[in-house]
Amino acid sequence: MNEPIPVTRVTDHGTAKLMPDVDRDRAWLLTVDGAPQSYVDLDAPEHLEFEYARRLGHVLDTVAAPGRALDVLHLGGGALTLPRYVAATRPGSRQDVVEADRGLLELVTEQLPLPAGSRVALHAADARAWIEAAPDASADVLVADVFGGSRVPAHLTTLAYAREAERVLRADGVYVANLADGAPFAFLRSQLATFAEVFEELALIAEPGVLRGRRFGNAVLVASHRPLATADLARLTAADAFPARVEHGPALRRFTGDARPVTDADAVPSPEPPDGAFGIG
Repeated sequence: MNEPIPVTRVTDHGTAKLMPDVDRDRAWLLTVDGAPQSYVDLDAPEHLEFEYARRLGHVLDTVAAPGRALDVLHLGGGALTLPRYVAATRPGSRQDVVEADRGLLELVTEQLPLPAGSRVALHAADARAWIEAAPDASADVLVADVFGGSRVPAHLTTLAYAREAERVLRADGVYVANLADGAPFAFLRSQLATFAEVFEELALIAEPGVLRGRRFGNAVLVASHRPLATADLARLTAADAFPARVEHGPALRRFTGDARPVTDADAVPSPEPPDGAFGIG
């Protein structure tokens, strides 16, 4: 049998590379301009390799009873890791994936095809433009994992964007976003302040070392109008191979401090990660 070989392609927004994992058959790492973006095991779609993906998976596991089908909107496609996860863990779910890089979508679906019957619709579009045109109350979960290079684009950080996300979600829907920051957390605090203007309930999942300001890293923001399953989330994230902490309530409000919501006029992308922050280990 031929050994899988890396595939490199210049796409609309950068140079994408798919590299086979020597330790797992039919598992692949996607990088864009050298930055790790996604990891997929075609034989085990429920396997989440990256720390942030595992935390997004924990949120998806706790938003509804196990196995219940959901309508999920994904902003940011990558290698379609989380849509594959939802299709495997919640069969029958209807999913939409919005990815600005059409060439990346074509590469991924050509080299790492989705399983038959996975009910995942792919849309090559800007994430904000797409949700501004999306129907009211059409999603149970909205997963935002959009990075231009290694930074969250400015137009996906604002109060107007948060209100569009809230409109697209059903009354008991859950918004979850992968963000990245380091001390003094000006970006992360501004995102908490922004989403606190729109949603009653917030939680933040991150490695303790990141929250203490010891290193730059990912943080997962969760927002909803209904109480979040913070006890279940805390149990899952604490027991994970990459332990994390769940902040909510008064502790999260203290962390947010006097940060102000972000408007379209003053929005900036998330900070540039320091060299090596998201390297391939």
